[in-house]
Amino acid sequence: MKKPQSLVIAGLAIFLVIILLGNRLFVTLDQTERGVLFKPFGGGLDKSNIFGPGFHMIAPWNKIYLYNVEEQKSEEPMDVLDKSGLSLNIDVTVRYYPIETRIGFLYEGFKLDYANRLVIPEIRSTVRQVAGRYTAEEIYSTKRSEVEKAIIDEAGAKLKENNIQMTALLIRSINLPNDIKRAIESKLTQEQEALAYQFKLEKEKAEAERKRIAAEGEARANKIINSSLTPELLRMRGIEATLDLAKSPNAKVVVVGSGKDGLPLILGNN
Repeated sequence: MKKPQSLVIAGLAIFLVIILLGNRLFVTLDQTERGVLFKPFGGGLDKSNIFGPGFHMIAPWNKIYLYNVEEQKSEEPMDVLDKSGLSLNIDVTVRYYPIETRIGFLYEGFKLDYANRLVIPEIRSTVRQVAGRYTAEEIYSTKRSEVEKAIIDEAGAKLKENNIQMTALLIRSINLPNDIKRAIESKLTQEQEALAYQFKLEKEKAEAERKRIAAEGEARANKIINSSLTPELLRMRGIEATLDLAKSPNAKVVVVGSGKDGLPLILGNN
């Protein structure tokens, strides 16, 4: 009787252990989660073995750190200085995700709070560095896309070195002092008006050139025609036309050799 009782007691003990340590023994990862295992008694952080989605069982003394590997977004307003030292406010949005095969290294360097410890500081630093190479006017209008690309290239490379993939960065707004903003907008308006006027002048110049070329072509054509109309040719054409008229059934009298320059003279009955 003692043996069955011992089995029951052992079973109850195992059941209690499972209940008490269940959250340490069994781990379920969602589709967008990845895990990295820490073994305090067996080598520390296992950076080469990444846990994927699904159900996993681990030793109760080990710990698994979970990462969300779907794309995330951070929005950051910041004050920066332009090339000339003018202060302006830039509001950027950055999208990124941890590289799932490298989350062990990411944890080793920045733990789970990598967004605040890595991504945001790196973005802020790069935005300030890039903005310092341009004037407020260039950032606000003429070279905005170039500024964005420079930030993406430089920040993206630094984040990738630290196991973060940046997918996009967008400058949502740029806020300048009102007087600077009005001056830039006024300058842009004047430049657009000047470009429109220049376009009009170029168009009128092109039309005048077209007319000149057409007139010169017509003059050359007339000159060629006039030079080819010799008296002999005119006399021959006149004879040909007279003969054609003579074939007409209308009543007429053709006097050959009686017209000017010896051309036939046609006399009708009207």
